Amino acid sequence: MLKFTQFSLRRGTRELLHDVNCTIHAGQRVGVTGANGVGKSSLFALIRGELQPDGGDFSLPPNTVIAHVAQEMPATGQSALEYVIDGDRELRSLQGQIALAENANDGDRLAHLYSELENIHGYSAASRAGKLMHGLGFTSAEEQRPVREFSGGWRMRLNLAQALMCRSDLLLLDEPTNHLDLEAVIWLEEWLQSYPGTLLLISHDRDFLDRVVTHVAHIEQGALTLYTGNYSAFEIRRAEQLANQQAAYEKQQREIAHMQDFVDRFRAKATKARQAQSRIKALERMKVISAAHIDSPFEFHFRRPDRLPDLLLHLERVSIGYADKPVLTNINLNIQTGGRIGLLGFNGAGKSTLIKLLAGEMRPQSGERTEAKDIRIGYFAQHQLEQLDHQASPLLHLQRLDPKATEKELRGFLGGFAFRDDMATSPVAPFSGGEKARLVLAMIVYQKPNLLLLDEPTNHLDLDMRHALSIALQEFEGAMIVVSHDRHLLRTVTDTLLLVADGKVTPFDGDLDDYRQWVKDREREIKTTGDEVVYPVKDNPSMVSTSKKQQRQNAAELRKKLQPLRNKIKTLETQIEKCNQDKTAIQEQLADSRIYEDQNRARLKQLLEQQTATGKQLQQLEELWLAANEELEALEND
Repeated sequence: MLKFTQFSLRRGTRELLHDVNCTIHAGQRVGVTGANGVGKSSLFALIRGELQPDGGDFSLPPNTVIAHVAQEMPATGQSALEYVIDGDRELRSLQGQIALAENANDGDRLAHLYSELENIHGYSAASRAGKLMHGLGFTSAEEQRPVREFSGGWRMRLNLAQALMCRSDLLLLDEPTNHLDLEAVIWLEEWLQSYPGTLLLISHDRDFLDRVVTHVAHIEQGALTLYTGNYSAFEIRRAEQLANQQAAYEKQQREIAHMQDFVDRFRAKATKARQAQSRIKALERMKVISAAHIDSPFEFHFRRPDRLPDLLLHLERVSIGYADKPVLTNINLNIQTGGRIGLLGFNGAGKSTLIKLLAGEMRPQSGERTEAKDIRIGYFAQHQLEQLDHQASPLLHLQRLDPKATEKELRGFLGGFAFRDDMATSPVAPFSGGEKARLVLAMIVYQKPNLLLLDEPTNHLDLDMRHALSIALQEFEGAMIVVSHDRHLLRTVTDTLLLVADGKVTPFDGDLDDYRQWVKDREREIKTTGDEVVYPVKDNPSMVSTSKKQQRQNAAELRKKLQPLRNKIKTLETQIEKCNQDKTAIQEQLADSRIYEDQNRARLKQLLEQQTATGKQLQQLEELWLAANEELEALEND
């Protein structure tokens, strides 16, 4: 239990939290939300004992074991596996005591220590650590590599694995998904769902919060308010609280109109029932999300590109790679105006390489890359944040792009990205990662691109900025290709998915829920084909895995069980799409004023009856679809 009583916290002269009274009970999984700078990370520092309350009291049970992700970037020669095992502090302590007892030939002490080692499952530590590493994207071959050989992002994954290795009572995670790809995010949220302790989680990934947390602690204007439910439930509550503000209401209505226009355009173009239904549901939920972000400091829009060629970029039998080693081969791709493509695939499969090829930063090893004469590419990648002129201000960055623009015009534009007043003229050097990312996005938006290439654009962005970006991307009239581990962004701005896997780029026939299942199936395949090492534990026969033959049989039986359900779901989706089309056709006829004339009374009655019947049928189909999906999910997680 974490208990705050009339609690206040300051950093310097600024009061972050004032007179907070809140209790977080054992076993709760709490998402800590609020704008950047409100005190979320400072709250974590206080819980870890690095800060003291400036007023009131904070308490937690004695001997609470706290785990958190270290921010230091280790560069040791220790193997990655041993580094992760270090996270189990009790295990390392016992191992040290065992070494001392062995040197002293203390048999009684050794017997006691070995019993304790058994009780904490110390013999399975290597297996546990290996599974954590595998879930976070490491291969078996990388377990024995020295930590110093990994890049910064992969070392942060090792720090996360080390925190998860700790058998903690309280786990503090601050933006754990920033250095993860989508597959690792999916694995982590499932791991956290079964975490037995208390979890405090800071994240700007809406889907991740929705799947993991049971409560939301929202920090705003010095207050901390605890809400029951996941992040979507919190947004609904917050929307209700803000809906009474007239100016906010008008802004909400404008955003809803933009989204509705996008939904209508998507309905007209959709060719896949599953993707259409998934997108429409996501966008309908965006109306509630807009209300919860009414007071966002961000509001910007992509200006219409000067030229919109029908075909922007063409790849024909292209291979791309590094030196003589191809990464992707035989790529055939047409990017047309209006195309909205999301790239899926495991880390290292070649998604960023493909983006670099499309951006013109890498040349094909073979094949043809042909771009339209009037193409204008807006390319966002993480390395561009460090390529900003750190001595220049946001205003100067834009003035270099458009020397003829007035300062008033540029300040107005920058205000939409929350660069206002002195911040617009301050040097970039001390800016946070999120502020630099916003500036790079602002520069891209200002140049009116007709092809957007976005490689993890939401890293470092808070929830308000992610929402503003998704709204702006929905209105964008050109083509876009997006790589992101933010599933909410992918759901709301893309309508075509491409899978980058096994050196190929192929269409993915399904939505993100289907991709989640594809990842699970792929992991199961890897295990059954023996591509990954199985971790039998010495002196603990119960930990030895079943035979590969048995695993293959189990996987085949599971597929046999699941296939009829998947077929049923696809059939229901086709029927739902047909029902929606009928409903739309009826509504169009009812919208014609002539149907209400006396001579059309019989036809009007017939249409109203059809409307009622179609509505009932649609409701029944959606209930069947929901039940089938719940049954499928239960079998998959069994």
